[in-house]
Amino acid sequence: MTITQDSVAEPVPPYDAFARACPSRTTLEHVMGRWGGLTLSALHEGSFRFNELRRRVDGVSEKMLSQTLQALERDGLVHREAQPTNPPRVDYELTALGREVADRLLAVVHFVESRMDEVLTARARYDETRGTR
Repeated sequence: MTITQDSVAEPVPPYDAFARACPSRTTLEHVMGRWGGLTLSALHEGSFRFNELRRRVDGVSEKMLSQTLQALERDGLVHREAQPTNPPRVDYELTALGREVADRLLAVVHFVESRMDEVLTARARYDETRGTR
């Protein structure tokens, strides 16, 4: 534990994502990668069947979405429920932990979306000065 000037102990987190062997790195990859972040954000809207989710996350392949959902389910962020119907029906939704993560992700998503004019201006300026694009 770390002691502050007020002699109040602050707990030290047991995990450090900056450490090479920290298991949180894998979860961060799942959550913060393009498809993981978009999948979690989409599922924040509610339960989806696989193909509905694939349409919502425009551009993701069936294989990538399947791998992403499996990783997020393994991390405890997504719940997969298979209905015993013919044909089989599978629904995906966020767990309580997944909803907390998605809440935080969506704050970033909305912030970035709201500032895209500035980002696009910065990109154009960068490309102009570097002679790219």
